[in-house]
Amino acid sequence: MRPPVALVRAASLCLLLLLAGCGSSPSPRSAATYVVQAGDTLYAIAWRNNLDWRELARWNGLGEDAHLNVGQRLVLQPRRGVAVPQTARRKTPAAAPRSARDAPQLPAIVAGPAPAFVWPVGGAVLGEQAQPSGGFGLRLRVQPGEEVQAAAAGRVAYVGSGLRSYGQLVIVKHPEGWLSAYGYNRAPRVKEGDNVQRGQVLAEAGEGPLPAGGTGPQLYFEIRRLGRAVDPRTVLPAR
Repeated sequence: MRPPVALVRAASLCLLLLLAGCGSSPSPRSAATYVVQAGDTLYAIAWRNNLDWRELARWNGLGEDAHLNVGQRLVLQPRRGVAVPQTARRKTPAAAPRSARDAPQLPAIVAGPAPAFVWPVGGAVLGEQAQPSGGFGLRLRVQPGEEVQAAAAGRVAYVGSGLRSYGQLVIVKHPEGWLSAYGYNRAPRVKEGDNVQRGQVLAEAGEGPLPAGGTGPQLYFEIRRLGRAVDPRTVLPAR
């Protein structure tokens, strides 16, 4: 005797659900990664992902001045207990460290006191600005072509326009885990790797987007501590 149609359908449905469950069992989540693009630097990648560059270097077995290759995959958020993937080897003899064990010992990830920051331009604060990447900074009044000065001594870590919403950007690395950024420039006056003193000219001010639409002369200024944005007014002298 043939089984009832309803019973056959029910059995078939159970079998399909069982197979579907077997085929869709979640695989362990891999650590977040980033594929290096043309023009990327360690500092720019860390800035874009709200990371401290030293942490990024540690996770990938890199030194501060490590060369990055286009297509190289970097770990951004390694999970506890999961081995960090090896970074791509360079084709030149001066290869980047092959593992975290071979990488130079970097300082502990602890921020020291803020440098003696000064305002990069003399203009008033036009307003605050939150960035899509999670950054936060101030829009400062400038005249087109006005000199933008380093807020503190340090080393130029990035010059370019590859970071969304910052325009032509200069990033300066300061001691003790601090970075400062200067966006919407018309023309840079420094290059990556330059050592600069407080008050040294970094760029000529340009224009950036206005909240009400259009563009206008302004400087975007941001300060980060261990990769996280802080309100610049908390570490700048009062006006």
